[in-house]
Amino acid sequence: MGILKGIILAVMVLTSTVLIGCETMTGKPPPPETPLSQPTGVETPQDAALGKAVKERLLAEKAVNLSRVIVETRKGTVYLSGLVPSLDARERALKIAWQVTGVQVVENHLQIGE
Repeated sequence: MGILKGIILAVMVLTSTVLIGCETMTGKPPPPETPLSQPTGVETPQDAALGKAVKERLLAEKAVNLSRVIVETRKGTVYLSGLVPSLDARERALKIAWQVTGVQVVENHLQIGE
């Protein structure tokens, strides 16, 4: 029985060494996982129009600079990312996005910074 355990252990060690070595030889890291909060799939014409409308309204805002906001849309969900100068600007960008007809969900990934 001890010999069988030794053989099984040796096979496991050799197998794991070979697998690790093969991964190292390819030089490719494993593919990153796509977070559920990021857009995936193909942008439809409706999504493109919705994203354009949100971006235009953000750029038209005169009270705060929202020019560094990145807008992506998928299936009626608007994803806001990028930089805004203040917490007030962040809140304003969210409010503007919600005011656009057709927006079903707004996901806020905006960062406050210069």
